[in-house]
Amino acid sequence: MRNLVKAEWLKIWNGRVWWILSGFALLMCAMACAGFLAEAKKQLPRGQTTPEVVTTTLVNVWFMVELVAALVAMIAVTREFGNGAINRSVLLSGGRRRLQVAKLIAATAAGAVFAAATGVLAAASPWVFLIGTGYRPAWTAETTWTLLGVMAVVVAGAVWGSALGLLIRNQVAAVVTMLLSTWLVSESLFRLVPAVGKFTVDEAMAAVYHDVKPELLSPPVALAVLAGWLALAAFAGGRQFLHRDLP
Repeated sequence: MRNLVKAEWLKIWNGRVWWILSGFALLMCAMACAGFLAEAKKQLPRGQTTPEVVTTTLVNVWFMVELVAALVAMIAVTREFGNGAINRSVLLSGGRRRLQVAKLIAATAAGAVFAAATGVLAAASPWVFLIGTGYRPAWTAETTWTLLGVMAVVVAGAVWGSALGLLIRNQVAAVVTMLLSTWLVSESLFRLVPAVGKFTVDEAMAAVYHDVKPELLSPPVALAVLAGWLALAAFAGGRQFLHRDLP
């Protein structure tokens, strides 16, 4: 199993997709931090916000890496279905179940790498972006929990992407489904029916990284909901992979 997991791990980092998406995420997070800080610098002298809030928000912004981790893991899975390599992978792995488990383990490990890098950048961002503003970062317990939440959802995102890749198989359909779910479906449902929308996977993640939206679940409940979504996706993807003919 160790060699199988290693092979799946290498597939995730093969090619340019991961670093292109990582570069895009880095740019988006930096732009979001700069945009937020431009407004915060106007509010701080007026007492409309505090250094504690600014520090926590600069950390919170890095949740966007979750989508990149999900897409990287998803593309690694769907690429095999697209080029037909999945048949060879099944034969060499000793069975579909072993291969599914190896893919999920590798995705979790890749998510942990993304989470570690995100944690370092997120923790450093208040000190980087507050340079020259006349204010110093004010790290609080809330900031720590936000950082841990951001890192947790990045790992969860990679598992989510891998499981959806096994379920949907087609790369374009999987990516479109992921983007629509993240940017349209979850957000719209939460705005229209918050009592229902807060249980979607994306809003559960938002609660885990301590987003400021009202009516979100408490972080412990959100973690349980998120775990349920991941288990459901892994189960559905596994059934699809085990029982449906391979391309």
